[in-house]
Amino acid sequence: MKEIIGDMWQEHAEGAVVAITTNGAVNKVGRAVMLRGCARQAREHFPELMKTLGSLISQHGNHVFDLGHQIVSFPVETDPYQVPEMGLIEQSCRELVELADYKGWQKVVVPRPGCGGGGLEWLEVKTILERHFDERFHVVTIQEQ
Repeated sequence: MKEIIGDMWQEHAEGAVVAITTNGAVNKVGRAVMLRGCARQAREHFPELMKTLGSLISQHGNHVFDLGHQIVSFPVETDPYQVPEMGLIEQSCRELVELADYKGWQKVVVPRPGCGGGGLEWLEVKTILERHFDERFHVVTIQEQ
């Protein structure tokens, strides 16, 4: 695992697969609830992701999914109003590694899961990620302006 400082969307523009932190909530019309952080940014870039992710969550549960556009979901919580869950972050790490192996991805950029709006401590989350991620995985910290 590598830690980088930068902009995940610039990494995306340069060809990296980007993981967006998500939750397992789906609204009445079947769209994923993508309220904050990188999920909201992804929704703004690709509005159809709400429908795509909502359908996948409804069919298969709260898991890592390839959403197209070189974007994958990375669940950190069940509901957007609860604290991120370390167990779910660990499950998402395992699933993301499995998907990257299957797809042959060489660079996957992940934000610090649960550490922005979720309020988790980076050093605690980092220990989970380090158990699973190899050199293909780049954990990005937003560059200060």
